[in-house]
Amino acid sequence: MPLHREKKAVVVLKYRQHEKDTGSPEVQVALLTERINSLADHFKSHKKDHHSRRGLLKMVGQRRRLLDYLRKTHGDRYRTLIESLGIRK
Repeated sequence: MPLHREKKAVVVLKYRQHEKDTGSPEVQVALLTERINSLADHFKSHKKDHHSRRGLLKMVGQRRRLLDYLRKTHGDRYRTLIESLGIRK
């Protein structure tokens, strides 16, 4: 399920690197995290929705690849992102 326009705008505004930034790895990871969290709530009430679960796994893999790229290229930006999103323990 896609994010609402207002919620997406808030996430982009919070994690962007410059004024017109909508595609940096930080923004993409934050948007994927929002969608993953909303799907996790969906699965609490719809346990047998296996088709959506496949989409969730694809999103988790995409987020993992983006985080790996960010860690390799900009370690400090990676650490601040995972702290602000609360992804890693």
